[in-house]
Amino acid sequence: MVAASLRALLVRSIDYAGMFPPCSLELEPALKNQAEYARSADSWMLSAFVLQVAKFGEAGRFVSLFDKQHPLRVSTLGAKTDNFANFQTELKGAAEAIRAFQTQHVDLVSVAQLEMVLPKDVDLAKLNDAATVLADLKVQTFWETPAELADQTIALLARMKQPSFGYKLRTGGVTADAFPSSVQIARAILASTRHHVPIKFTAGLHHPVLQFRDEVKTEMHGFLNVIGAGVLSAEHQWDEAQTVDMLEDQNAKSFEFHDTVFAWRDWEITLDRIKARRKFITSFGSCSFDEPREDLRQLGML
Repeated sequence: MVAASLRALLVRSIDYAGMFPPCSLELEPALKNQAEYARSADSWMLSAFVLQVAKFGEAGRFVSLFDKQHPLRVSTLGAKTDNFANFQTELKGAAEAIRAFQTQHVDLVSVAQLEMVLPKDVDLAKLNDAATVLADLKVQTFWETPAELADQTIALLARMKQPSFGYKLRTGGVTADAFPSSVQIARAILASTRHHVPIKFTAGLHHPVLQFRDEVKTEMHGFLNVIGAGVLSAEHQWDEAQTVDMLEDQNAKSFEFHDTVFAWRDWEITLDRIKARRKFITSFGSCSFDEPREDLRQLGML
């Protein structure tokens, strides 16, 4: 049995990014994995399949792997650009591609999210232009900037009062310098809470609890640390130091899951409040759907 609080904390939490490092699968085996995961007993943890806009055409060949009960739910990546003019062009192209992809595969494909890196010259007026481009699409859009710009970007998004816009924080990679500090993650989480802007995470969160990993020669952040800190910091109005304390906890025994509450040390949050807080702490991208589950099983949580 899975504790109800663990299910609430991790339901639809993993965006499967099998084509990205370090897994780096080809499209066909990655999509076959997604189809298998969507039919598995652990499908409640699975969110969207991370797919570049540029690969929509190729992906169309494998849509038959899915059905109405198990559709292909996509989080799509727009191209990275270095200025707003190019960004606007790419965004318009992405919006057109999303419309076409969903129209061609009605009932089998749902593009639920769009993820794009914001160029440095973006401002409120330009983001309003972006909102107009995406207005007819029912897609949650997450805008990515470097971790050191998280506070100001989230504040900018809050000024838009656009509920379909959120922030994307990169939490790792394949080298040590790709990992933000616990302080940077805490500041992004607290800014998200303060401004009621949804946040998602990507990369580096393969394991439940913070741990040093030889393959990257640094500590990899844990998804229980990050998502747990997201809901508990919001519920108890934590400051930065308290949030960092949870993000840096390497003791799996600090995390307790029961049918009515999730507890970290002496802090608790009830089932209904986890569900409410998860509206803003949305998901994390991982190139593996297996590693997170295997680790949870080893900890006796699954």
